[in-house]
Amino acid sequence: MKESRFFYAPNAIEHDELPDTEAAHALRVLRLKEGDEIFLIDGKGAFHRALVSMTSSKHCFYNIQETLPQNPLWRGNIHLALAPTKNMDRMEWLAEKATEIGINELSFLNSQFSERKVVKNERIEKIVVSAVKQSRKAWMPVIHEMTNFDSFVRSPHKGVCCIAHCYDEIPKEDLFLLLSSKNDECQDIVMMIGPEGDFSKKEVAFAMDNGFHSVSLGDCRLRTETAALYAVAIAQLTRRCNTAP
Repeated sequence: MKESRFFYAPNAIEHDELPDTEAAHALRVLRLKEGDEIFLIDGKGAFHRALVSMTSSKHCFYNIQETLPQNPLWRGNIHLALAPTKNMDRMEWLAEKATEIGINELSFLNSQFSERKVVKNERIEKIVVSAVKQSRKAWMPVIHEMTNFDSFVRSPHKGVCCIAHCYDEIPKEDLFLLLSSKNDECQDIVMMIGPEGDFSKKEVAFAMDNGFHSVSLGDCRLRTETAALYAVAIAQLTRRCNTAP
């Protein structure tokens, strides 16, 4: 049985041609030809079954045969916000894996102890597109521009807002128990993960003053990217939809 080929086409309905990067993969790697079946991911909640109608050296045209709306795989909105590490490879790995597990939004924070002040969203977005296709997701996560810690905290957020940190002297709730206890109350989650040097105590206090829960990710001290992925996994466990027939 031939494997289905998925491509990201955010304007699949309005257009009849694959985006340039997707067309290059379809033509040079997969060597698709007229009549081949493909599936288009619009990033807004639907797959579109299509047939290749015409190809050239750089262009791949299609005709949509069927639109297949998809049900959400989890309840609510999962927003991961973290201060990026100095090693950008780790952040790219995180973006890929968090997308595969499932998030709706990804924000990068400029906090007091951040070692990286600039993130190139274009590179992150390409990795996220690839992860969406790999994991066959119908929704594309939103990648926000890097923002200052204070501005992010002050921004309006819905649902359960959490800030993870390692300070023993500041009372913390277990993230899993917290999200589980509020599963019926609200579905949206915002999770803040600090840089390699953690958030400052002042930042933690500021977030708590603005409605964020102080949370623990367990007894072990985790790297930034590990903590972020762990938090996403917990969010999925507490927000996963029952997709059984």
